[in-house]
Amino acid sequence: MICWINPFTGLAGDMLLGALIDAGAPLHRMRAAVESTGLTGFELTAARVVEHGLAATRVHVDVTDDRSERRAAELIESAARAQPQQVAAPEVVCAPLPLGTGSVRSAHGVIPCPAPATLALLSGAAVTGTAIPGETVTPTGAALLVAARTRYGPPPLMTVAATGYGAGTRRLADRPNVTAVTIGHPAESQQGAAEHVVVLSTNLDDVTGEVLGHTISRALEAGALDAWATPAVMKKGRPAHVLHVMAPPEAADQLSRLVLAETGSLGIRQTAAGRVVLPRTTRTVDVNGCAVRVKCGPYGAKPEHDDVAAASTRLGLPLRTVARHALQACAGVADDEGEAR
Repeated sequence: MICWINPFTGLAGDMLLGALIDAGAPLHRMRAAVESTGLTGFELTAARVVEHGLAATRVHVDVTDDRSERRAAELIESAARAQPQQVAAPEVVCAPLPLGTGSVRSAHGVIPCPAPATLALLSGAAVTGTAIPGETVTPTGAALLVAARTRYGPPPLMTVAATGYGAGTRRLADRPNVTAVTIGHPAESQQGAAEHVVVLSTNLDDVTGEVLGHTISRALEAGALDAWATPAVMKKGRPAHVLHVMAPPEAADQLSRLVLAETGSLGIRQTAAGRVVLPRTTRTVDVNGCAVRVKCGPYGAKPEHDDVAAASTRLGLPLRTVARHALQACAGVADDEGEAR
């Protein structure tokens, strides 16, 4: 499952909890999960409300425990006892968090917004400014995103299953104070499985073709899913290339540093994207005594160039002749497999 969070006006722990309940999470199971940690002295309730015409769920936690603080070690130990251990949404994505300005009163006095604890927790998060004054993202909300290993970006490619809205206690004059949560299934069809990728790109007008080709090779060796360059005309009519590198999300930062180091560029764009990957198999066929691998997909097959080139040199045949023989041999193998089944 995928959980996409849209913090329309901000994010707080109660708003996220309310949105999940609104999307279908059973309230009694949430109570049981908290109770399994050993924490007592609380009552969790939820109610439907309407905020500027938008129906949402607002939760309330009534605390009777008179302890005002707990040591971090005690909280970590309690959290480790939580049941169930696994959650239903292994992938959590959040839109950029809107950060308000101004100040907020704390136990230590008046502090600036966003609160220092919130900013510390949001290291690596995507944020943006908002015209809403005051605290729009709370430390609790930020901590939940960290615990869920949240990544940031637009709605991922998915099939929507449910959407819920969690209302905050603050009333805004011109908009509903809500966080939205959308639960979905990874989009998958006969066309293939959907994957999340990051496309890196940078404009280059001062590198040689050798440097460009070398950078593409280095990126592919370092784990890029693909890399290519397209010609472009920049300001003042300067000819240039745009270097593109398609990366797994977890490798985007590493590959960005590689591209910047190799090209000397002063900046790089990172764009979240999705791609559909078709199923494929690799067959090895014999072409006059030479082994040639052929990549086969639902709509066609393609011999591996390196194998075709090696066979072409060894056999003294044109490249396209070897490729044709490999495809013919692959078709024969497929027919034999079909008859065997």
